[in-house]
Amino acid sequence: MNTIYELITFDVENEHDLEHDLEHKTKFSIPTIFDAKGDISQRWYVYYSFRDPETGKLKRMKNIYGKANRYKTKAERYAALSLYKKRLLRFLREGYDPFEDNTEFHQTKLNETKKLKPKIIEPLVEKPKAVKKEKAITIKVTFERALELKTNVIGEKSLEDYGSRLRGLEAWLKTNHKKIKNINQLNKKIIVEFLNGVQLRSSARNRNNYRTVFSSIFQVLEDNEIIEKNYIKLISGLKTKPTRHKTYTDKEQKAIFKHLETNDPHLLLYIKFMAYSFTRPIEVCRLKVKDVNIVDKTIQFKAKNKALKTKILPAILLKELPDLSQLNKEDFLFSAKHIGGEWKTNLLNRRDHFSKRFKTVKDELGFNDNYGLYSFRHTFITKVYRALVKESSPFEAKSKLMQITGHSTMTALERYLRDIDVELPEDYSNLL
Repeated sequence: MNTIYELITFDVENEHDLEHDLEHKTKFSIPTIFDAKGDISQRWYVYYSFRDPETGKLKRMKNIYGKANRYKTKAERYAALSLYKKRLLRFLREGYDPFEDNTEFHQTKLNETKKLKPKIIEPLVEKPKAVKKEKAITIKVTFERALELKTNVIGEKSLEDYGSRLRGLEAWLKTNHKKIKNINQLNKKIIVEFLNGVQLRSSARNRNNYRTVFSSIFQVLEDNEIIEKNYIKLISGLKTKPTRHKTYTDKEQKAIFKHLETNDPHLLLYIKFMAYSFTRPIEVCRLKVKDVNIVDKTIQFKAKNKALKTKILPAILLKELPDLSQLNKEDFLFSAKHIGGEWKTNLLNRRDHFSKRFKTVKDELGFNDNYGLYSFRHTFITKVYRALVKESSPFEAKSKLMQITGHSTMTALERYLRDIDVELPEDYSNLL
């Protein structure tokens, strides 16, 4: 007895993709579309092979072009050739044989066609199906994704700086362009407007820093096909006057140290560590107890231009440090109040903590914004160089100094020394 299952499967077998049936036949090959790897300047066609009754081998048949190559888009060509391929499969399955007289087969198919009701010919390209409109991704989510993709590409400090500047743009947009909700609504004109505001309320340097961050983030968005083009690269940078931290005179440096001995000895040790080891403030803030090797008299830290850097601990600094043997190796060397301890805040906040403490000292002693913690590094490099050059030539002095400061090239060191005016000529009065 027939069942409904048999009826259903019978219909499916008739309506199933013809290619599935042809996999088990050997009389002809499955027709294939040649698309020239998407190159529409070349001719596209359908080709197939049929078994030659004389040789018993599959023989390539004449290519089928039809009207496909009249169309100038890939979608139209694929639509046309897919139709030809489907019809050819059906005819082959129904008995078409290119090696035989197909007059009767042709007439039969022609009569079947005449019996069909005429219908309107639709365009080759199918109309797109209605797609449910997706909710646009907000600028905030887009930036968060871009920052996530920057993880392990840039340093922790840079990642936090990127996030801060992007949040600044988001806040500005909410106030000045409330209708802009997603990234594709942004454009070059709006970004320039924001950057102009940054310049007017702060500086050209800060404006350029914002531009650099935005360009880097928008490049990530372009690379991941979230936006079509990184137009930030088309925004020009502004010329800036470089700022520098002035070097303290010997008298000024001693006055600061004397003041800190009484008022903030922990900050004094932080400054001495930076000044004697020629490290930067943020590099000192990265240090953990485990990074200090008392036996080998070395420290290891992540430097500005290297993943990991090793420097010696001079005796003058070693005698200033307390006993570290009983401290937790994973604690920060400099916590907020003492040597060795937990500090549950990010790197930038730790650095800013010491900067703000020193600003209080600057204000009390009358130093302006041209002086800072970084000035101590300049001060002690100047001291070392001038001591070295008394006993050797400038080149020999610089060669020894390069090992101490950690500059990677002589050119970089010489540029640095010029910037802080280390090399001063002897009195030239006799030349006048």
